[in-house]
Amino acid sequence: MGTGRTGGNAAAVTTAEQGWEQFFRYGPYGLLGLATVVSAMSADLIMSRTGMYVAGVLVPVALALQLGWSRSRSRSRPGGRSRAAQLYFTVRTVVAFVLTWCNPFFSMFALLGYFDAARLLPKRAARVGMLATAVTMAGSQCGSGFPPDTLTNWTAFGILLALHSTLVLVFAQLDTRQAEHARTQIDTIAELESANARLEQALAENAGLHAQLLVQAREAGVADERSRLAAEIHDTIAQGLTGIIAQLQAVTSTADSDPALAREHLDRAAALARHSLGEARRSVRNLVPAALAHDDLPEALEKTVASWAERVGVRAEFTVTGTAEPLHDEVGATLLRIAEEALANAGRHSGASRVGVTLSFMGDEVTLDVRDDGCGFDPVALPPYRGTDGFGLSGMRARAERIAGAVVVESEPGNGAAVSARVPLVPHQ
Repeated sequence: MGTGRTGGNAAAVTTAEQGWEQFFRYGPYGLLGLATVVSAMSADLIMSRTGMYVAGVLVPVALALQLGWSRSRSRSRPGGRSRAAQLYFTVRTVVAFVLTWCNPFFSMFALLGYFDAARLLPKRAARVGMLATAVTMAGSQCGSGFPPDTLTNWTAFGILLALHSTLVLVFAQLDTRQAEHARTQIDTIAELESANARLEQALAENAGLHAQLLVQAREAGVADERSRLAAEIHDTIAQGLTGIIAQLQAVTSTADSDPALAREHLDRAAALARHSLGEARRSVRNLVPAALAHDDLPEALEKTVASWAERVGVRAEFTVTGTAEPLHDEVGATLLRIAEEALANAGRHSGASRVGVTLSFMGDEVTLDVRDDGCGFDPVALPPYRGTDGFGLSGMRARAERIAGAVVVESEPGNGAAVSARVPLVPHQ
């Protein structure tokens, strides 16, 4: 809409300027012709023979002057305050004054001075030019022409001159305001055009940024999904395969000595395989873990801790503090996976004899703590993740950060280890 108003203002200004240009191009000829016809019709009544001769000479001069000025201005910028324009105005004013002296009806030609003084003369000289036109107009209207021959005519001339001078000041003030208004319009139009240009440029840049953000969002989504699947595979298939391998190794060592125990290990391996297969399918479909399909988080953690303790042969205890609340699926799945990874690390690396898992509901946060009395380690000295030994601590941190949480690890050699995950408490929806 701003563009439409800008175009409308520009069109209005252009139309007004074109109208004045047409007037100043053809108007002087029309006024000179009209004044000549009326003066000729009244010549026998108000003109002397000398005045007729003078008018007969000056009318062609005025016509030639106007033709010369029209050609001159067609080769230069119109309405310019050049020396040629000032000379044209001065000569025309003198010719009009003399013609009006000869016959008052020639004041119709002298009237032009009111309209183009501001266009042709500098600012200070424009008022002088209009005052000279006022003198000509007052003399033509005082009743006796130039010079006034009675006191009454002189009085009338003075009153008319004062009136025309006042009109000159009014016209000058109006012209100044109109010029300021025109400049304001032009400046406003220029600012709007510049603003529109900047807006178009900004829209083009925004379109480019939008396209870039779409590409980045798509890439980020792909990367996030890959990271999620990698973590799920590590927490489900990889750990399941590790457990299956451990059970099969136990079968190998007990097959001859204790067939019943070997059969038990085989059953555990088969159960682990079925569980891992189910978890893999759920991970691909981005579903909640199987342990949370029918149980809430405390119950799922209790079963997970008990199953891990039976499989690894380490004493493990699970505790819930605070008032348990149903959690959002993503929050519950994140804490369950962190617990599974922490227990797997404790079983593989710590050599612990006792592990404690605590789930704490604390207002607007949920905290999961996994502690062991194993050999411990130096968290600062851990080698960076290379993709060959699981996701470990970095995977747990990534899971927590995905839901605006954090994982803190405390340990030192010989004094066990503690993994603490703190996440926002988001109720189940």
